[in-house]
Amino acid sequence: MAKAVDFIKECGAELKKVVWPTKDDVISSVKVVVISSIVIAVILGAFDLLFSAGMGLLFPAA
Repeated sequence: MAKAVDFIKECGAELKKVVWPTKDDVISSVKVVVISSIVIAVILGAFDLLFSAGMGLLFPAA
């Protein structure tokens, strides 16, 4: 049991050393991730549309 208590104390000590990001840093990072995700989704959607149209031309439905 003493080892578990020591582990929790050491975890708390390590967490005090962490340099946490500011609110502005977090918001700007979230914006980058959301915008990047949207851009990649649009690009993949365009490729899917083009490949679907190409397959429709190569293999027309009966």
